[in-house]
Amino acid sequence: MTSPRWKALAGACALAGSAFRRMQVCPGMRGADHRLHRTQSQEAVDFFVNVIGCEAANFTLGPFKADDDWMNVHLNVNPKAEIGKFQFLRCGHGTNLEVFEYSAPEQNRTPPKNSDVGGHHLAFYVDDMNKTVAYLKANKVKMLGEPSVFKDGPAAGLTWMYFLAPWGMQLEVVSHPKGMAYQKTGKFQLWDPRSPAK
Repeated sequence: MTSPRWKALAGACALAGSAFRRMQVCPGMRGADHRLHRTQSQEAVDFFVNVIGCEAANFTLGPFKADDDWMNVHLNVNPKAEIGKFQFLRCGHGTNLEVFEYSAPEQNRTPPKNSDVGGHHLAFYVDDMNKTVAYLKANKVKMLGEPSVFKDGPAAGLTWMYFLAPWGMQLEVVSHPKGMAYQKTGKFQLWDPRSPAK
C-alpha cells in the first residue's frame, strides 16, 4: 500500500517532470517556415515550378559575400563562400523552399546519397500516386523503381516512391488518401497536408 508521503512525492515528481518538459519547448514554435535547398538555383527553380508545381514568390534576396569572417561566424561556411540569388518557393500546403547556390573554396559539388551523413530527401504529398508517377515519367524524370505500398503496421495505407531531380537530389512522392493505420488509433497525429488547416 502506498503511503500518503510517497503519493505526495510521486505527485511532485510528476509536476516537476511536466514543467521540465514544458521548459524544453522552443518558445512560440508554430511550425517549419522553410527548407533550405542549395543547388544550381535556376535549374532547381525551373524544375520545382514547371514540373512539381511550386510557385515562385515575389521574394528574392542576394547575392551575399563578406570580406571578413562573417560567413564563417554566421553560416558556418568558408569565409570566402559566396551565395548567389535566393529564390523562395511555396509548394502547396507544405513548407516553403529557399533555393540558392553557394560557391566556396574546396566545395564538394556531389550531392550526398540518402545513406550519407547529411543525406536527405524532400517528399511531396499527392492525391493520386498512379497519375503522378505517369506525369513524372512523361516529363522524363528518373524514377527509382515502382511505387511501394505499406499493407501492414502503423504506416498501412501509405504509398511512396523516390525519384531524382535533374541535378541528382533524391525526392519522393507519398500518398495516403484514406489515411494511415496509426491515425485511426493514435492520439498524436503528424501534420497532414490533406488537412492544411489542422
